[in-house]
Amino acid sequence: MIFEEIRDRAIREWEGLRNSGRPLILIGTATCGRAAGAMEVLERIERELGERGIDADVVQVGCMGHCYAEPLIAIAKPGYPPILYGYVTQGTASQLIENFILGDDPCLEFALGALEENELIPTIFDMPRFRYERRILLERCGFIDPQNIDHYIANGGYSALVKALEMTSDEVIEGVRRSGLRGRGGAGFPTGEKFGICREAEGEPKYLICNGDEGDPGAFMDRAILESDPQSVIEGMTIAAYAVGALHGYIYVRAEYPLAVERVRFALRQAEGLGLLGQDILGSGFSFGIELVRGSGAFVCGEETALIASIEGGRGVPHPRPPFPATSGLWGKPTLINNVKTLSIIPHIISKGADWYSSIGTEKSKGTAVFALAGKVINTGLAEVPMGTTLRDIIYGVGGGIPGGKRFKAVQIGGPSGGFLPESMPDIPVDFDSLTEAGVMMGSGGMVILDEDNCMVEAARYLLDFTQRESCGKCTMCRLGTKQMLNILEDITNGEGRLEDLGLLMELAQDVRDGSLCGLGRTAPNPVLTSLSYFRDEYEAHIIEKRCPALVCEKLISYYILPERCERSCDACVGSCSVEAIYAGKGGVKVIDQEKCVKCGICLDSCPPQYSAIVKLSPLSLVPPEEKKPEKSEEGDG
Repeated sequence: MIFEEIRDRAIREWEGLRNSGRPLILIGTATCGRAAGAMEVLERIERELGERGIDADVVQVGCMGHCYAEPLIAIAKPGYPPILYGYVTQGTASQLIENFILGDDPCLEFALGALEENELIPTIFDMPRFRYERRILLERCGFIDPQNIDHYIANGGYSALVKALEMTSDEVIEGVRRSGLRGRGGAGFPTGEKFGICREAEGEPKYLICNGDEGDPGAFMDRAILESDPQSVIEGMTIAAYAVGALHGYIYVRAEYPLAVERVRFALRQAEGLGLLGQDILGSGFSFGIELVRGSGAFVCGEETALIASIEGGRGVPHPRPPFPATSGLWGKPTLINNVKTLSIIPHIISKGADWYSSIGTEKSKGTAVFALAGKVINTGLAEVPMGTTLRDIIYGVGGGIPGGKRFKAVQIGGPSGGFLPESMPDIPVDFDSLTEAGVMMGSGGMVILDEDNCMVEAARYLLDFTQRESCGKCTMCRLGTKQMLNILEDITNGEGRLEDLGLLMELAQDVRDGSLCGLGRTAPNPVLTSLSYFRDEYEAHIIEKRCPALVCEKLISYYILPERCERSCDACVGSCSVEAIYAGKGGVKVIDQEKCVKCGICLDSCPPQYSAIVKLSPLSLVPPEEKKPEKSEEGDG
């Protein structure tokens, strides 16, 4: 079947779905939606439609990026604009069927906005966030069925592959080079240059690997694309394979992403079934096959040489470079390795041209960047913005700011390999070079927002604990140096640190950087170095005053009951304490036994807000300054 026939059939199916005259219900069933209860909502919708005999189309789609409002459903009913609803419960779904599908009440109180211009309700694109967003990679996510290749083709999919197959491989590589695309896996290496190196490398066969081993805490960009628009990755891989002359490819996805694995595997079968993958693709004479490989979850396998070792069936440990994989990779053959986002943008560059792509972003960082916003931000989820967008615009414009009126304190960017940027740098452009100059790195796109209630010492300890555990152990400095740094941070958070420890941390950080083979070890000290650089006062407070300013570090806080606020007849705190550390003292006022208290904070949560009798304090804050003893915390009895 020639591509024009494939495309015409796909468009007919797509238009038939949209113009069937029946209500169309889209429900987001990516991992974020499922975690919020989307599958239960889907079951309720399908059951009620069946019981009521309603003829409607229900389509499962991927992630729309508004993860904060999951579960999400969109309803397109003839005579009304398609409307997106957020925070949908099973009860809300029933109301929408009763009042909107059967009636004429669109239940706008549940709506986030319409999906197209209309006179009834503003669109979601009128939200403040879309002043800053420019969706290219995410444009189809949440609006097509990821398990229906016709939806992808009807929306422009695989037209770039057809165009690329009519070009020479050199023309494809030159187009990618002129676009200015840099790898989205973290390092930011020029993609066109890597293509060219692999193309010119001696040795056959050549291989192509899509790195979907996304292991950064708080990052879920690659997972969302693989779950929501897997054909874009397959098309991008096929174009890249044609450009470099690879005959076989691998998509390496961590086993902790079962839905992504399932949808990619199904997408591969569909592409092969239409002749868009496999032998003699579209009659061009070019053949390329893709195999799905599941990683076991080792963070270090995100490093390309460790990933290659894993595919080969060995232990996932890094190997010295050079030679680089582009010249000697999988089984010693030239191997092109790129991130999910890097490969899925290739079809857009081929379709719309290098000049179009290079017009977006900054001089040295072209295109858009996809971020996963997590932590202390109102609009958690996915965002795609042009390179160079400021941190302020991402956090406040796209993310909606900090919940509860709290003060923005820092952002952790680039995962464990990145670092922290303080509130004093809100206008820094988010691009490869600006972030590097600030001492952090973009990484693959994770962005965790911290507020005034976060302790920067504990945050650095948490990330270093992660990288220390994930170290493969091959390099002595990575294996032992990060452990020693972690021990020092634990001493500081326990109130046992010394000022000389700060100098030792800096010295060890440099040794770990210099003595590590791969990027995991070389960048592991970044969270410590950036937190020390921008938040040294917090380290000193932990060491000198034996105080955690954010009241996070367990050994440096205690819970107390204020006698003047305690309601004698209320026993909420007593009943909530699982270790029986709270008892009624003199006059019925509750008292916390500090020796028994495990500092879980449940008593604070259980105290009725009208009393607010329980407070969390540093023990030393109860002692007059001249009586404070940094060596040992004073213990109160409540």
